[in-house]
Amino acid sequence: MIISSPCVVSLTWRLEDAQGQLIDELTEPMEFLLGGDDLLAKVEHALIGQTAGFEANLHLEPEHAFGDYRAELVFFEARDIFPDAVTEGMQFDGPPEGSTTPDLSKDAIYTVTEVYETHVVLDGNHPLAGISLNLTLQVCDVRPATEEETEQGSVALSPLSLGGHAAPEGTTLH
Repeated sequence: MIISSPCVVSLTWRLEDAQGQLIDELTEPMEFLLGGDDLLAKVEHALIGQTAGFEANLHLEPEHAFGDYRAELVFFEARDIFPDAVTEGMQFDGPPEGSTTPDLSKDAIYTVTEVYETHVVLDGNHPLAGISLNLTLQVCDVRPATEEETEQGSVALSPLSLGGHAAPEGTTLH
């Protein structure tokens, strides 16, 4: 089957930063909806018209991946609005309850980057924002998308997805 929108592609990949440091490796094939919310536009563009067995090496600048790093998405909140067990790396879907920072997106995921006695630092940037990426991928299989997959815009929430993270409109971790 020739890859066209919408369809489901089964991929493996290796994702590195521009210095060759491994970020993610998908060694077992995982399905993604092409023509939905699962893949970055530049990845979809490379796949259109291809078939199973296709391999590609893509370089993704931040504007084609997860956007530039935005310092205004980093903010401080009082330590006392967080659970006692708050630690670096914890994530909150939307701002934490009791937040005093105005105009925070309710749809973003905020990551705790530092914990101090009096305050906690939260970052609303996507973890890969501002990073140039190299993606080596292989198409393992292609199949028609089901009506349900097309309607929901995704095969399913993958373990790599960060959902509504503050990335450019229409992007996911894929």
